Amino acid sequence: MSSRSLFDDLTFERFRQLALEGDLSSHEKVGFPNEYREGKEQAIFADISRKLTALHRNGLVALDIGPGCSQLPVMLAEACRTVQGEVHLVDSAEMLQHLPDGPHIHKWAACFPDSPELLRQLAGKVDVIVCYSVIQYVFAEGNIWDFIDRCLLLLTDGGQMLIGDIPNLTMRKRLFSSNQGLNLHREYTGRDEVPDINFNTIELGRMDDSVVLSILARVRAQGFHCWVVPQASGLPMANRREDILICKP
Repeated sequence: MSSRSLFDDLTFERFRQLALEGDLSSHEKVGFPNEYREGKEQAIFADISRKLTALHRNGLVALDIGPGCSQLPVMLAEACRTVQGEVHLVDSAEMLQHLPDGPHIHKWAACFPDSPELLRQLAGKVDVIVCYSVIQYVFAEGNIWDFIDRCLLLLTDGGQMLIGDIPNLTMRKRLFSSNQGLNLHREYTGRDEVPDINFNTIELGRMDDSVVLSILARVRAQGFHCWVVPQASGLPMANRREDILICKP
């Protein structure tokens, strides 16, 4: 199977299928070629931790939405354990089976927010929500506003949410329309060609500046602080992906 067919048109159901593929790495199961994640997860989690300062709260309650089966949720669970906290992981049963169990780890087999009991139990109690490399799939196949609103209802006072690793198509277009992007493209392809970049065109199911800025406007209008923040420069796709940090005052 080619890398293109493997990672194209990913949905919640498709991720369930990938989780059962025994010949795939943990990176491939969560939708990334190995070269994008191999040896980089420690740096990714360090960037997450720098932004989510509430991770250091003693006895915190954390929620990871769509954690997949990589090492990132394992690192989050360990961070929670060190401060006598707990972590809730919500994903398909097929993904969750690959993650460790523990007295401070609670697994919810569901496609968030389709988990009424989770929403009831955690309403107003969550210190940290991590949603990393997930929001683009919500945008493409679900209701992104209902998803975000449900998350906001879970946060406690001073709670934080990181919508991380957003593939912003407009940001990518800006990059590959610049001299820096042209040089990166030539280095990657080994050919002296100009990437095909089209502005002012319909991009079905793709997140762009309009979506990112609309998230900020909606979240702020509902009484939460909200910022677009860059990824650490050493991360694999930092030049074309960005994060949104939300905080309940």
